[in-house]
Amino acid sequence: MTGSLAIVGFGLSTIGPGLATGLIFAAYINGVARQPEARSVLQPIAFLGFALAEALALFGLVLAFVL
Repeated sequence: MTGSLAIVGFGLSTIGPGLATGLIFAAYINGVARQPEARSVLQPIAFLGFALAEALALFGLVLAFVL
């Protein structure tokens, strides 16, 4: 039972941040396309969101191995 729970946790930890990364960069590209001079403001926010989403993926991966 524990092994299947770990596999589900690993699956969720890869799908969730993958979708989040796509949404983050889609919003960044949309914002820069609408207002190119906002690039310097939006870029650090996009990279921070990407880093947090990937940190969540690593956290989920670790939890999958712990369980």
